[in-house]
Amino acid sequence: MNTILRSFLSLVVPSAVAHDAAPVVETATTIDNLQTAFSGESNANARYLAFAKKADEEGYGEVASLFRAAAKAEEIHTRNHAEVIEKLGSVPALNLKPIEVKSTRENLKVAMEGEVYERDIMYPEFIEAAKRQKETLAIRTFTWAMKVEALHALLYQDALENLAERRGANRTYYVCPDCGNTMEALTILKCLICGHPKSGFIVVD
Repeated sequence: MNTILRSFLSLVVPSAVAHDAAPVVETATTIDNLQTAFSGESNANARYLAFAKKADEEGYGEVASLFRAAAKAEEIHTRNHAEVIEKLGSVPALNLKPIEVKSTRENLKVAMEGEVYERDIMYPEFIEAAKRQKETLAIRTFTWAMKVEALHALLYQDALENLAERRGANRTYYVCPDCGNTMEALTILKCLICGHPKSGFIVVD
């Protein structure tokens, strides 16, 4: 079992979340948070596709493939968030931002920082708010996305640390069509996040 897979397994195991004794005052509704996540994932999808093109231009085929696989996962998160927004009676509101493309090394740093923020700050806060508001559909879509972003952060970190070895041909990644789980090899029978059979994973290279 490789290092990234071992790290991933530790991420998908639920852990206790500490709560402060003071009462929490909600400053945003779950719909607000869903809209934020919807636009965030939409922007990440567009950004990673642009980063993939740059990686191809610079000869980092494996990194380009990773960016495309992550972009597909973000597309799936966007869809999942949009579906919950609609089920809660609202309309997804897209807020696309300009994309700044730099070197592949710099792009990897930007991507990793974004995933770490979503993993450690944004999604945990959204999940806790959704729990307090008893929005079960939002809890699921936020949780799936958070676990996948945690994996993306590991993949980006690994690519950064071994960038010199990532030149050359593209490689294949596998993306779960339900939650966006992104894997380098299908060494599982079903998705460890959502349970989707491995036979349905999307191939991205």
